[in-house]
Amino acid sequence: MSRPTSLQRLLTFLSPAFPVGGFAWSQGLETAIADGRVGTAAQLNDWLGGSLAHGGMRTDAILLAQAHRANTDADQLSKITEFGLALIAASERHLESTLTGEAFALAARAWPSDIYARLPQPCPYPVAVGAIAAAHDIPLGDTLLAFLTAAVHAQVSVAVRLVPLGQTAGLQVVAALEPAVAALAEAAARASLDDIGGIAYAADIAQMRHETIGTRVFRS
Repeated sequence: MSRPTSLQRLLTFLSPAFPVGGFAWSQGLETAIADGRVGTAAQLNDWLGGSLAHGGMRTDAILLAQAHRANTDADQLSKITEFGLALIAASERHLESTLTGEAFALAARAWPSDIYARLPQPCPYPVAVGAIAAAHDIPLGDTLLAFLTAAVHAQVSVAVRLVPLGQTAGLQVVAALEPAVAALAEAAARASLDDIGGIAYAADIAQMRHETIGTRVFRS
């Protein structure tokens, strides 16, 4: 269980108000909505459930866990980063991960630590969150659960704005995905880099196609 200071810091780091610019990115969900793939709460639940089970959220969770463990080892953090960036299929998603990661590391410097000197450049968002959380004595399990919950909230927010999906329907999706989020947080904490692998091809294609759709609200 987190100490009060650690919990307070974790809530701050993963708050929507923390200045990482995450609100500007949809991770391909905008494309899926424009294509009619996601137009209801049930379809959104399926889309996000797939990401948690087989896609980017699962990969990011494992990368976060590895960075959390390797926070004292600059060389290992660089290797995790290189591997994680190589797995990203879409250029916009690559840009999102590196820009939000850099923004996170910059904002977190309000809390002094020697971790910032060990972070790779560029530093993907899950690597930055994992390493910095560990350096501030925030437990891995709590960090994973908060990170994945925030990721789901961000995607639901996209759908609430674009579908448009009502606030109540959005919250019902968040509630329905709680078991999947908890299960992934637990699994990622035990996983190794060898456990990374996904079959979320529809999401990858949606991310790659995003830059070609006619009207765009989000950057990915």
